[in-house]
Amino acid sequence: MLRSAETDRLVVSRPSSIDRTKMDRLFKCLIAIVSLAAAFPFPLRAAERTSLSLDGTWDIEDSREPEAIPTAWNHSAPVPGLAHSAQPGFPHVDEFDSRQLILNQARDGKIPASAIVHNAGVSRQERNWFWYRRTFEVAALRKVAMLRINKAQFGAAVWLNGVKVGEHLPCFTAAIFDVSQAIRPGRNQLIVRIGAHPGVLPPTVSAGTDFEKIRWTPGIYDSVSLALSDNPAIEGIQVAPRLADSSIVVQSALRNFEKDPVSFDLTQRVHAWKSDVTVATSKPVHVTLAPGEMKVILQTVTVPGARLWSPESPNLYVLETATGGDTATTRFGMREFRFDTATKRAYLNGRVYFMRGSNITLHRFFEDPLSGTLPWNETWVRKLLVEISHEMHWNSFRFCIGPVPDRWLEIADEAGLLIQNEYFVWTGQNWHGPENQIHFDSGEMIQEYKEWMRDNWNHPSVVIWDANNETWDPAFGEKIIPAVRGLDLSNRPWENSYNPPEGPDDPVEDHPYEFQTMADGGPPFNMTTLETPGGMAPGAPSGHALILNEYGWLWLNRDGSPTELTKKLYPALLGKDASAQQRLALNAYLLAGLTEYWRAYRRYAGVLHFVYLTSSDPAGYTSDHFRDVKNLELHSEFRDYMSNAFAPVGVYLSFWQPTVESGSLRSIPAMLVNDEYRKVEGTLTLALENMQGQRVAIQTTKFRIAPLGQETSYSDFKFPQTSGDFLLRAIIQYSENNGEVSTQSRRHVKLVEPATK
Repeated sequence: MLRSAETDRLVVSRPSSIDRTKMDRLFKCLIAIVSLAAAFPFPLRAAERTSLSLDGTWDIEDSREPEAIPTAWNHSAPVPGLAHSAQPGFPHVDEFDSRQLILNQARDGKIPASAIVHNAGVSRQERNWFWYRRTFEVAALRKVAMLRINKAQFGAAVWLNGVKVGEHLPCFTAAIFDVSQAIRPGRNQLIVRIGAHPGVLPPTVSAGTDFEKIRWTPGIYDSVSLALSDNPAIEGIQVAPRLADSSIVVQSALRNFEKDPVSFDLTQRVHAWKSDVTVATSKPVHVTLAPGEMKVILQTVTVPGARLWSPESPNLYVLETATGGDTATTRFGMREFRFDTATKRAYLNGRVYFMRGSNITLHRFFEDPLSGTLPWNETWVRKLLVEISHEMHWNSFRFCIGPVPDRWLEIADEAGLLIQNEYFVWTGQNWHGPENQIHFDSGEMIQEYKEWMRDNWNHPSVVIWDANNETWDPAFGEKIIPAVRGLDLSNRPWENSYNPPEGPDDPVEDHPYEFQTMADGGPPFNMTTLETPGGMAPGAPSGHALILNEYGWLWLNRDGSPTELTKKLYPALLGKDASAQQRLALNAYLLAGLTEYWRAYRRYAGVLHFVYLTSSDPAGYTSDHFRDVKNLELHSEFRDYMSNAFAPVGVYLSFWQPTVESGSLRSIPAMLVNDEYRKVEGTLTLALENMQGQRVAIQTTKFRIAPLGQETSYSDFKFPQTSGDFLLRAIIQYSENNGEVSTQSRRHVKLVEPATK
């Protein structure tokens, strides 16, 4: 007995010979099945959603005109990926001078002021569009077919089997198309057109604003998939943990694409990730949808004894949602995250939590000639996000001015990383005159932010919505954030850059950039400033919790040469004949000292260095710290100094004197900081070493730091009767997990003969 998949007919095959008993048994079974079918008008088949990944190698071509669908396909490119990875390659791909870059060049006198434009910028290529094509097979159709392009820039228009099914212009959110009427059984042809540069988009659409980005890279840079289901279809799920009663609030967006009403039971089931054992279920909710109706259903599901998600223990759960015609799987973590203005602290799962980490500007890395397909190589991404971050003692990243592929956030969920998720907006404040200030259409941005939140709100790693970077625009606080904030049932905090915080407990970012004035040719910055009581104050004029996510202004290219922003700085610090190795060593030394300082004084809820991954270009403004970015090998000095500076139990040697008289007695402050929830006890050693690594003076005391505490130890240290260059170390040692942990802070010092009186 066979069932036809297309007609749901019962087909009986007659055996050539059969005894009477077997025949009677066969017809009894047939009668039972027919009766069952009459009782249930829906087809007797699995109602689970069928998902088809369309990732892989696609055909790709270009054109000047928007409707010029190619007739010949001679190039190929990876999806997800970028057009600059096409084979054979396209000339001048990525070459586009943005409005912000042109403004910078005019300010620096590299081009005349007459070159300034007021549109998106100037293309340097002979194309406006890229076309992607691939075919795929569908064994059997369902009532609903939804195509999802997770992210593509610049904009996406879709044709399926010659039928244009729609366009989606935003560059940083998922494009979702109903292709139910265009799909067919068997072979299908999908064509996606994207802009070759930001200039093809309407001025109301955000293509990204970045004053330091040199090239603009088109591509379908996130996964593409097809979902097949029956009615009622699940359009979206949001899961919001409630730790107080160990439950989750589930928001299910459901739609009936049928021409007739449909009634069904909505069910929810929870199990641990990588385990199918049910830990919670919901009471079924009976729902009726009119033809074409969409309805949002809220349910509360108790998860008894739920294990919390944190960087130290990233426990994950899976929610299975079913309507009888469709299913959806949603991974989530039980965690709550907030800031508190009164204490100026971040709180994870109700406890103070200090964020330590760095920044990733992936869209700048896209323009790096070495980027290629690395951002979609899972081994590479896992080493970048997980392996190295653990070695550096980082628990947080800001994904700065531009989103990452969804897989990055999935890995962050699994690794237990806290992500400050920043939208691609950086407009400054009248830097090039009020007439050049960029303002966005609030209505368009509200829609883009709604989609952005929808795409990311189930990731436990995403703990902060970061509306923009270094932007002064009242529209964000007055219109955009208030319009979308309530959509997030987890009530994450919003960070609004240099605009006033929108919520009473929202944090504020700070970018003090200690060496910026000196880099611009102004007076020098002296690290001895950090010795004074209180040292430097935060630069952000706010009483809210502060996040330090940019500081230093000390960038070097990967080869050790100064960047565009530090060409004047390093000659002032080291002289014009300094070697690349000397610059790299000083870079690590100063960055570590600043990191130790800002952590020790506890003025910030989070300290995040800028920048861990970006582009390295001779004409670039910033760079990262990789000696070999393909193999993710950091410069050894940076790895050494900064891994110590970010240690959860850290030490800051508050001593920056470049010279000390030999034989003198100095009071040396060592500030200790503890980011852990346990008391830490151990030894603090001050050691003076010569350039051969031999210790010429040493002094050891005991220390004890309370959970989440800070202590300062003052030691009267006797410098020896000698002269020369030395390294002063403050070393803390303590026990952890049946082993010994050691962290240090270092200062260069020259011993000189006492001045004669």
